[in-house]
Amino acid sequence: MSRYFGRLLRLAGPTPLVRRLSAQSVLSAVGDGVFLTGSAVFFTQIVGLSAAQVGLGLSISGAVTFVLAVPLGSLADRFGARLVWAIASLVEALVYLAWLAVGGMTSYVAVTIGLALLQAASRSARNAYRIDVFPRHERVRSQAYFRAARNIGYTLGALVAGIALATDDDQVIRAVPVLTAALLLLNALLISRLPAVAHQHVDQPLVQAVEGAGTTTALCNRGYVLTSVLDGVLGTHQVLLNVVIPLWLVQETDAPHVLLAWLFGTNTVMAVLLQVAAARGVHTVADSLRAERRGAAFFVLSCAIVLVTHDTAGWVTIVLVWVGHVTVTGAELLQSAGAWGLQSELSDSSRRGEYQGVSQLGYTLGTVWAPAGYTYLAVTWGAVGWLVIAGIVVLAAAGLHPAARAAERHLERTGAVV
Repeated sequence: MSRYFGRLLRLAGPTPLVRRLSAQSVLSAVGDGVFLTGSAVFFTQIVGLSAAQVGLGLSISGAVTFVLAVPLGSLADRFGARLVWAIASLVEALVYLAWLAVGGMTSYVAVTIGLALLQAASRSARNAYRIDVFPRHERVRSQAYFRAARNIGYTLGALVAGIALATDDDQVIRAVPVLTAALLLLNALLISRLPAVAHQHVDQPLVQAVEGAGTTTALCNRGYVLTSVLDGVLGTHQVLLNVVIPLWLVQETDAPHVLLAWLFGTNTVMAVLLQVAAARGVHTVADSLRAERRGAAFFVLSCAIVLVTHDTAGWVTIVLVWVGHVTVTGAELLQSAGAWGLQSELSDSSRRGEYQGVSQLGYTLGTVWAPAGYTYLAVTWGAVGWLVIAGIVVLAAAGLHPAARAAERHLERTGAVV
């Protein structure tokens, strides 16, 4: 028994702190997974919104979050990453209870915006804390453990929500946000008990009179801004995984729809078992760029595989779509490791939260244009569209190297400490 327990501990992480943060990641993801899985039914069946209204509200909240991502990230620099992470998580848990009072579009949009802003502040503070609390050589590997843990949590949350949805009882479905709130309250408590980290913050004007005299704001580091945007493009593998390939399978191939369950199951298993291995050896900017290039290669390979399934049939289609999903999962694992490395190595320690806010700008941009753009290209243009998607990824990967090096030079000029 002790041998199996020891093996389980090793899966959770190599040190007590990594294991504590992995446990927090599981708990947080269970809460998120419960509500995300049940949200569509909750909004339409309980609140009475249409699918179009739900989508519009999400788009509005995304736009507001994009505008405020950097100021929200700077809160972690001013007040401390752990404190902001804990408070944002606490308030987020309480706001989930507000879903019970939502009765129309206006209140739905208000709560959606509030949650999106709290989650943006929480993510920036969380990422800043995770970078600061570990030595540089442990940062990326520890992030890999947390990503694997979150995948476990999302799966557990989806199972719990699935049980609630199976009852088709309005009262049970109303309990979904209450359960999420309870889990996130416990999550906030766990965060508040994490060890403190040294915090430094330097107040600087937005544009300094003399470049190089001390640190500058994250937005002044144009190389880092461009790095975040290009990395956001490479991070659109999630759009391929969750939107484009499933739609392509349903509309453009003869593959059975039940294959979708196997695709998402494979993705989850790979993310849990292989994320740490994919992050191994990623420490420096050069290591991170190498991981990003490999991730882009898998992304392009997936496009090349899936595009031919329009003209295949039977088991050939099933195997090719599955392999295409596996290769884009490979893109996810490698690109994530590279992104963590770049965020760690290219952010000024005195403005860590602000830099994480800039990183969210690139990710948010990708979630805005890629779902509609990639779906249109793949479904409307067919093979040509898939090649265009691959071309976009290649251009982003090619531009990432000079952008990251420009960000690195900026930090050297300003004497920033990472």
